Amino acid sequence: MTDPIRQTRLPSGLTVITERMEHVETVSFGAYVSAGTRNETAEENGVSHFLEHMAFKGTHSRSALRIAEEIENVGGHINAYTAREQTVFYVKLLRENLNLGIDIIGDILTHSTFDTAELERERGVILQEIGQANDTPDDIVFDHFQETAFPGQPMGRPTLGTEDLIRNMSRETLMSYMATHYTPDNMVIAAAGNLEHDAVLEQVQRHFADLPNATRPAMPPSRYLGGEFRESRELDQAHVLLGFPCAGYKGADYYATMLLSTLLGGGMSSRLFQEIREKRGLVYSVYSFSAPFLDGGLFGIYAGTGEKECAELIPVTLEELRKVQLNVQDDELARARAQLKASLLMSLESTGSRCEQIARQLQIFGRIIPTQETVSRIEAVTTDDIRAAAARIFAGTPTLAALGPIGHVPSLQNITENLAA
Repeated sequence: MTDPIRQTRLPSGLTVITERMEHVETVSFGAYVSAGTRNETAEENGVSHFLEHMAFKGTHSRSALRIAEEIENVGGHINAYTAREQTVFYVKLLRENLNLGIDIIGDILTHSTFDTAELERERGVILQEIGQANDTPDDIVFDHFQETAFPGQPMGRPTLGTEDLIRNMSRETLMSYMATHYTPDNMVIAAAGNLEHDAVLEQVQRHFADLPNATRPAMPPSRYLGGEFRESRELDQAHVLLGFPCAGYKGADYYATMLLSTLLGGGMSSRLFQEIREKRGLVYSVYSFSAPFLDGGLFGIYAGTGEKECAELIPVTLEELRKVQLNVQDDELARARAQLKASLLMSLESTGSRCEQIARQLQIFGRIIPTQETVSRIEAVTTDDIRAAAARIFAGTPTLAALGPIGHVPSLQNITENLAA
């Protein structure tokens, strides 16, 4: 049986990987650049996101309107996003329109003009986006959380940048950053759906031929420090984030940490949801998350609650963190396993998810990880593994970010002492 996943490294250093899905009518195609917020200097913070916006604002042969029209004329979808370690540009189309998608993504990444009028308009759009984030407490608290966990370093800076930096960011800064980071050996081109690898390869060679040649820049290391951020605001709710350093993608605790997050705060049956919302009615929203990076990660717990409820919320949360280090039941581990496996297997039905999956696995691990290998690793995690991972994570220096009416949120020192008790 022919392997549906094929990979080719072109002489330029550009890697092209595809996965054939014969029984679908669509294709997803994307350019995955190994550069994001943590690659930016302090002076250019926000440039990755600004560049993501500007890529759609016109090339030598297409206006911004024409880019949108060409995709939507065939019922396709085009978009992009910026993360801390990557920037992604992608399309999803009917299979007969794949060549158009490759053409447009290649065009915006190699022939964008960065027209000054478009740049000024988009500068205004991004400033509005920053303003919206600042006015959304359950959004902006995550930026404060990240900055407190990784102070004074790229990993801690906001993806959107700051208002002052965006107001003063020049066209030259955008073009220089693109020339440095959007290089063949710093990018993976991926596609999934009803396609032929050789046909995709031919189109990529044609439309990505003008990528700049430059030495792949090193990604700055991150160093978790932790600490405390508090800001009193007149809001109806206090937004509280408590976090700890955890395993990254390649860490020994990676799968145990994902399962820990799922059973602790990953759904309506999770410990935090049941204890804090269902039994006590302290919150509307409470959940935990694991955010892995290439060289580490963040484990966090978010809750939004009333001012007076904070006095009970934090001690109850800390008690649950202590409990999970002492006892994990077989049935809740089985439920967490089922949730993770179902999420993984359901994602395999989406061309977009499979496109992203093969690209990211190649960038992170240097290989494609078979689905059965992932399932086996999830199955291999024991209750002892989860308790041990919890003990290691919650022994780390905490990070606290609190925003709103936070008079009853205990200090970081108090939280640290209670966790150690």
